[in-house]
Amino acid sequence: MSILQQLLQLEAAHTHRKGLTVAFLGDSVTQGCFEVYKNKEDRIVPVFEPLSGYPYLLHKKLAAAYPSVPFHIVNAGISGDCAPNGCKRLAHDILSHTPDLTVVCYGLNDCADGESSVEKYAAALREILCRLQESGGAVIFMTPNMMNTRVDTTIADPDILAVAKRKCALQTEGHFTRHMDAARTLCGEMGIPVCDCYALWQQMEREGKDVTALLCNAINHPSREMHALFADALFELLVED
Repeated sequence: MSILQQLLQLEAAHTHRKGLTVAFLGDSVTQGCFEVYKNKEDRIVPVFEPLSGYPYLLHKKLAAAYPSVPFHIVNAGISGDCAPNGCKRLAHDILSHTPDLTVVCYGLNDCADGESSVEKYAAALREILCRLQESGGAVIFMTPNMMNTRVDTTIADPDILAVAKRKCALQTEGHFTRHMDAARTLCGEMGIPVCDCYALWQQMEREGKDVTALLCNAINHPSREMHALFADALFELLVED
């Protein structure tokens, strides 16, 4: 029986049907951040467009497939967030909503310190997943997209360029991949289903696609079109027997 079928059975058993609550815990990609620019205070800020992000695209797919079931979305993505901070805000931002399903997606910011941050990342992720399991709801870990594998020559701003160079090194030197390997291993030990979107991006790269061109900020934010990949992969995992 699929994850979604199990949730729907539980929902139908309620005397007063309230629908299903799906929560998302993560960083800027989860929040719905796209391009980046410099504001008047000379700070790097992203374009926020949450309705184009994968949580709401998944909501549309669920609502279309099951029109009689109310689906409620809790988007607890925060730009710049990491797994240790996700632990701190888990109770307030996620558990207080008693979600039926929580999708966790971390890693893009957790790998900032390279190899030295793998253990810290895995420990924080373990705590998040344990607490979610203990709450009684279903849990899915979703691996994020790849970051830039080259530095886009059209980036003119020196601060944004510096970020692009740093992220590119983390990706091409294998630090980010090692964080994803640690997350997969952890989920395997805990019996947590993994929606492995990182593997899908790696497959596209092996097929010769320029994965940096799929990032609307040329650093780490997937384009609007690529958010559909996340939503499709999540939906397929939810309905898979």
